[in-house]
Order: sequence, then C-alpha cells, then structure tokens
Amino acid sequence: MENPLRLKSLNHISILCRSLEESLDFYLNVLGFFPIRRPGSFDFEGAWLFNYGIGIHLLQSEDPDSMPKIGHINPKHNHISFQCESMATVEKKLKDMKIEYVKSRVEEGGIYVDQLFFHDPDGSMIEICNCDNLPVIPLAGDTTRSCSLVKCNFQQQAQQQQQQQIQQAVQMTQQQQVTCLASVHLEDYLPCA
Repeated sequence: MENPLRLKSLNHISILCRSLEESLDFYLNVLGFFPIRRPGSFDFEGAWLFNYGIGIHLLQSEDPDSMPKIGHINPKHNHISFQCESMATVEKKLKDMKIEYVKSRVEEGGIYVDQLFFHDPDGSMIEICNCDNLPVIPLAGDTTRSCSLVKCNFQQQAQQQQQQQIQQAVQMTQQQQVTCLASVHLEDYLPCA
C-alpha cells in the first residue's frame, strides 16, 4: 500500500468551542482525556488534551453566538469514534450523566457492532462502539485481520507510541519544574506558570 505523504499517524483533531470550560469538563470527565502542555505563544484561548493515542485541541470561538445550533443526533453526521471495553458500562454512565444518546447496531456476516452516538457541548458528534468486533478486510487482496482476535502489530505500535508520548510529556514537565525551581529566589518569589 502506498503512503505518498509518508504519514505516520493521526496526531490530533481541533474542535471549536462555545465555552472552553464546558468543553474541557466534557473531554476530561466524560471521555477521559487529560490536559497536556500547550505552546504559550498562542494568542487565543484553548486547551490541548491527550489520551488513546490521539490529541484533542479545543479552541475557544471568537464569536460563540454565531456557531451552529446543536441539532438532533444523527449517526450519519461527521463524528469521531472511540472503541470501548463494555457497551453496557458506557450506556449506564451516559444515563447516569444524563447525556442524551442514540443507539445503533450494525450486522455484517453474523458479526454485530453496537454503537452509541451523542454530542459534546458544542454539537460535535461522538461515537462509542465495539467496532473491533468487525474484522479489517483490505479491499485489495484477501488478508483478513481482526484486532480483537489477533494481536495486530499496528495496535501494539500505537500503544507503544502512546506510552512514549506520555513518558516524553512527563519528562518535559519534570525538566520544566526543575528549571523553574532553580530560577526561584526567595526574596523575589514569583510562582512558575
């Protein structure tokens, strides 16, 4: 398979927000992302988050009132999808958090994929599924792989890359703390930020 641009992986998606605080709360406390350092040279409000091998960049809208209204939940709209361990657990949590969702089920050759669709605070569609039940079948050739049944090299590489990125972020944070603490003088103490 060709890779004309020599791409390595999906790095992040950016989401425009009506309220950065509400979106931050949603992505941290509903989807389980954690904040990471964002370049201080940006002259606009935002937050960078990371988990599951992908970054989410939240951007505060300059004109929140002009953003499109949140419509009904339509699984055919643009969305990002996350695989989960237990659809029943996800559905229970969504009910507990009073998040409106739509259920769907796809069947292919006796294999079932369950899906839950809901919106983030700005109307971006989120899907939670057990899509790894469905084998990945390339259209060219007859090789069949299912990451739920076979340990895929791709999945292992993605997990290793995510662990490396987390370790690098922790090391950068520790180095910055050491640098910051070393520059503090008690007589003119300014907190590091």
